[in-house]
This record gives sequence, structure tokens and C-alpha cells, in this order.
Amino acid sequence: MNTITQAGVAPTTKGTSWIGRLPLLALPFLAIIFRYCMHDQMPAWAFMWMLSIAIFAGLKWMTWWQARERVPHASARSVAYLLAWPGMDAESFLDASRRVERPRVQVWVWAATKTFFGAALFWIVARRIPAGQSLLRGWSGLLGLIFLLHFGSFHLNALLWQVMGIDAEPIMSKPIVSKNLSEFWGSRWNLGFRQVAHEFIFRPLQRRAGPAIAGLSVFFASGLIHDLVISLPARGGYGLPTAYFLLQGFGVLFERSALAKRIGLEKEFPARIFTVVVTAAPAFWLFHPPFVHRVILPFMHAIGAL
Repeated sequence: MNTITQAGVAPTTKGTSWIGRLPLLALPFLAIIFRYCMHDQMPAWAFMWMLSIAIFAGLKWMTWWQARERVPHASARSVAYLLAWPGMDAESFLDASRRVERPRVQVWVWAATKTFFGAALFWIVARRIPAGQSLLRGWSGLLGLIFLLHFGSFHLNALLWQVMGIDAEPIMSKPIVSKNLSEFWGSRWNLGFRQVAHEFIFRPLQRRAGPAIAGLSVFFASGLIHDLVISLPARGGYGLPTAYFLLQGFGVLFERSALAKRIGLEKEFPARIFTVVVTAAPAFWLFHPPFVHRVILPFMHAIGAL
């Protein structure tokens, strides 16, 4: 907020107008209509990507629409934000008054390593797994895709913008070093969605219903979005992604409870174990077998990974 004031632009307190919200409502709806107009001829994996892009585009537009009058920026930055950056912190990206340090060589090497590791999992390791172990094959490819995109290429994308002096923070911030579940979801995993959820769900609800309800609502919204892009294309596993994220929300609440403190969960080692168990053990709810078998594996076959 200080950088905005110093730049001579008065911050606005107005909420996002219907013009800002309309694409988020209309684009996924149109994607679903288009799929059914195709009489189910569209592959499930293509529908997944179309839905994902529709939701992503709607969120990008909504964050840009709100930030466009708060921050002084050039039109070229708006185009870059909307089309060439996966993050959702529009104000930081658009603000030309921010100063950004050039990334060190070691950071480039680490980002490239994660990218190559993801590519190796997706195109090399997965196909070496016997075809009879299809679920393991699909999970290997899925993990590779996450490393290739979210951890690797998105990190490289952030570094490219930083070289050009734009404040673009990687959307993954070393989640493996999280000290507890709250830190994992609040400041390390998928900061793009975290930014949107905090601005448009948590903050408005916190004032009305308190932080506990606001936090659970964020996890519930995340679950619904994942159900939309995972379960709907897979035509199965409905509700499992939502259950996964609600579990995360209740896990965060428990972590902060008096009972958790009495059993020593505030200590670093138990907190880390709790974080791993809560996030990893029920991961099959999030990426359930119908999704792996009907979406991920056909996608891998379609692009020659299997």
C-alpha cells in the first residue's frame, strides 16, 4: 500500500465490479456447454485443460481488473500479466515503482533442475513402469507434470520477469521446508491461488464471520475448483477433492487449537510430521483413480509420453 501512495495513486476500496467477475463465471460455463455440444467427442484430458484455462483466465482478469486503477502501469505490463505470467499478484507485477534484484546463477540452476526432473519423470520414468501398474504410471506422470510446470517452468518464468525488473515471485516457495501445515498452505504452496483466495474470499469473510470460517471457506472453494477440473472431466471421484481440502482446513484449525498445543504439536518436528501426514496421506482423494485412469494416462498417450 505504501508503494501505491508514494506513486501518487490513491488506493480504492471498491470491490470488483460485475465486469471483473463475469469472465470467471462465464468462461467455465461456456467450456462445459462446449464439451456437451461436442456430444462427448472431446477427450477428457482436453476438457480438463479447457476448464483449467477458463478458470485461470477468469481469475487473471478479476485480479487485473481490481488492480488496474490502484497501480500506475504501462499497457505492456497488463498484456504480460494477463498472457505470460501464471501468478495472481497483479499489483506487484504491474507496479513499475518496485525494485527487483537480479536472480543469482544458483537460482537459475535450481529452477532448471526442477524442470528437467519433471520432464524425466513424465517422459522417461513413467514409460519404464510396467503397463500393468497403470495407477503408478499415472501418478509418476502426474508428479512429473507438477514439477515440470509449477515447480520448474513457472519458476523459470518468474526469473525471466525478474531479470526485466518486474516483481514476479515464484508461485511455489519451497513447500518442503514448511514448519507446519499453516505455513505450507499459507505462504509456500501455490501462492497464485493463495493471493486470490485471500483477497476475494478470506478478507471479506473474516470481517463478517471470523478467521476460522473464512479459512475453511477458502479450502472449500479450492476443493470445489479442483472437483470441477478433476472430477468432472473424469466423470468420477466426485467430492473427493473437496473432502481433501476440507481436511486441510480442519487440519489447520486443529494445529492452532489448545489440544494441539497440549500434545506438543507446536514443536517443529511433530508439526512437520503432522504436515506430511495430512497433506500426503490422503492425496489419492485429490488425484483419485478415475482422474488418473481417464484423464492423465490418456493425456500422456496423446502427447507420446507413453
